[in-house]
Amino acid sequence: MIVRVRDVVSKYVLRKAFCDFIYFFPVPKVRTTATAAASNLLEVFVDGVPVMVEPGTTVLQACEKVGIQIPRFCYHERLSVAGNCRMCLVEIEKVPKPVAACAMPVMKGWNILTNSPKTRTAREGVMEFLLANHPLDCPICDQGGECDLQDQSMQFGSDRSRFTEGKRAVEDKNIGPLIKTIMTRCIQCTRCVRFASEIAGVEDLGTTGRGNDLQIGTYVEKMFMSELSGNVIDICPVGALTSKPYAFTSRPWETRKTETIDVLDAVGSNIIVSTRGGEVMRILPRLNEDINEEWISDKTRFAYDGLKRQRLTEPMVKNQAGQLVPATWEDALTRVAGAMQGVEGREMAAVVGGLVDAEALLSLKDLLNRFNSENLCTEEVFPMAGAGSDLRSNYLLNTKIAGIEEADLLLLVGTNPRYEAPLFNARIRKSWLHNELQVSLLGEKVDLSYTYDHLGDSAEILQEIASGAHPFAQVLATAKHPVVVVGSGCLQREDGAAIMAAASTIAQNARVSSQVEESWKVLNVLHRVASQVAALDLGYKTGVEAIRKNPPKLLFLLGADAGCITRQDLPKDSFIIYQGHHGDVGAPMADVILPGAAYTEKCSTYVNTEGRAQQTKVAVTAPGMAREDWKIIRAISELAGVPLPYDTIDEVRDRLAEVSPNLVRYDDVEEANYFKQANELSKGVNQAVLTSPLVPSQLTVKDFYMTDPISRASQTMAKCVKAVTEGAQAVDEPAIC
Repeated sequence: MIVRVRDVVSKYVLRKAFCDFIYFFPVPKVRTTATAAASNLLEVFVDGVPVMVEPGTTVLQACEKVGIQIPRFCYHERLSVAGNCRMCLVEIEKVPKPVAACAMPVMKGWNILTNSPKTRTAREGVMEFLLANHPLDCPICDQGGECDLQDQSMQFGSDRSRFTEGKRAVEDKNIGPLIKTIMTRCIQCTRCVRFASEIAGVEDLGTTGRGNDLQIGTYVEKMFMSELSGNVIDICPVGALTSKPYAFTSRPWETRKTETIDVLDAVGSNIIVSTRGGEVMRILPRLNEDINEEWISDKTRFAYDGLKRQRLTEPMVKNQAGQLVPATWEDALTRVAGAMQGVEGREMAAVVGGLVDAEALLSLKDLLNRFNSENLCTEEVFPMAGAGSDLRSNYLLNTKIAGIEEADLLLLVGTNPRYEAPLFNARIRKSWLHNELQVSLLGEKVDLSYTYDHLGDSAEILQEIASGAHPFAQVLATAKHPVVVVGSGCLQREDGAAIMAAASTIAQNARVSSQVEESWKVLNVLHRVASQVAALDLGYKTGVEAIRKNPPKLLFLLGADAGCITRQDLPKDSFIIYQGHHGDVGAPMADVILPGAAYTEKCSTYVNTEGRAQQTKVAVTAPGMAREDWKIIRAISELAGVPLPYDTIDEVRDRLAEVSPNLVRYDDVEEANYFKQANELSKGVNQAVLTSPLVPSQLTVKDFYMTDPISRASQTMAKCVKAVTEGAQAVDEPAIC
């Protein structure tokens, strides 16, 4: 009986046997230049072209340095080297076997041949093995047009296959409402496994089986529980992992791409919005090494369907029966202008929400100032005692997002960066993983995807560290680059000023005792909403407590949907104007509703938590009769008889430059250095008001998916909340034997 080798040995084993041996032979000495001999650099040759590289540089990196692209599937520059796809095989002159370019360090004098017959034959053989089990799904695959396997098989593969056996099939995995799996397409590159383990910090994904039975999954069926899970869609080189909400909706070549920024948190991630026919089809990350690298959070990626639900598309006014009915722009604006003219400036107030852009913030401030009103507040609270918001160093992430990679000691005070700022938390994990960053947490104990020293949740510990009585104060004194990050959530409390004063003292003591260089920043504040830094730069007060104590007769709510103020807090005859893009919390209580534009529908300025000004771009037009916020406010000022001195967006930005020049210095971080002065001013704050525990409430994974009007209107985010809730209940249920 004749048994074919193909029936006994799997395709996977054949591929490894074909590619997985590398021989080292002495290479004849090659003449080197005087420059190479005088430095630590190595001189190697890529297709005969000399290139100088550092020791430890891989063959693949050396080839890219001279502009030659080496095909790869498993290799990713932000992940560890696996070396298991073997697509990057190249020939080294005088070496009998091809080597894996991604895993092989170069040696002095090597001549790397990237297009020799041996290299081409090796790549064709590897591609033949990869396609042996791959299904012919290209016409219906969402990866079509963006598929690395498609592109590389066309460029480096053969035009025929020698395998005639049936293809294997793998059962799809259900890993949640965001990621669609077609595991028959998987080529076992393990990018998703390494991303989950190294970047996201969760061990949900892994491999089971060997050879032809090798599968990638979650072992036991469960949701891929990570706030960064959607990034595996981008790094998957084939169509095994695709977006569930985006499935079968459009093709990449049908969409128009707009480079803009995300405003659903305070990080300011750079994104690409893909649109078709005036509708947002999907959102992808855009490379920015200083902010989000090439990752985005799941809320940023998947909440876009909330942009077309519960939208305010036409002005509305309240009739005599107390019901909101549609109206024309002229009627609505005339009614608003008349109401503003009928009250005094001290009886007028405004509250702005977390998604408001700098142009609208400035226009609203100028409008109320024309009526001699300074009652402008943000929903987010920031302590005004001590230095308050008078010094920018007191409310910025001064170390910068990328700067955390240089730190050697991090103290988190009352914050959960994993859900408040997922991309900042990914930076912390990166530094913890590669730079041995030591992390300590003061506050509620939470899962941060990395280990940390939990100091407790009592505010008294904060005072002890500030006074030097706590052992952690000695640890801070020995650090070369210490960082203290205070969460804006814990500053919402009544004793927020005392917490901020204690954190300022800790940071100042660390600067003095550890002798850090003058340029290093220690004190940082991590904000949660996109509009807060710009509002503080423009002079807005924080919190609505002053409005509750002195209720105004006219209240202007600009995107204020946090529910921090209700009808019960105001007189019965008060007039409420709501301007925003969603019929969320603020709209039902209003007498007049003015529909605004969302962040994908306007060119506007936002400032992230580190003080970096960035611009959104127009991806789609605003629905119905909705208009940009600053234009609506400008029209109100005209009808109210106090016209604002700008008619175009450029004129608004000229006014921004007058008030706060940093707001128009895009993609640049204005340094803030008045830490010593801020600490001196904070000494007048009453430290005795500190209470325990430090953090009354923390952002949970369920709350992460619904923090603003857009995500609350998203059906995809609602599915995530349901999946997380059901998953938590399944974990809590006792096992039945």
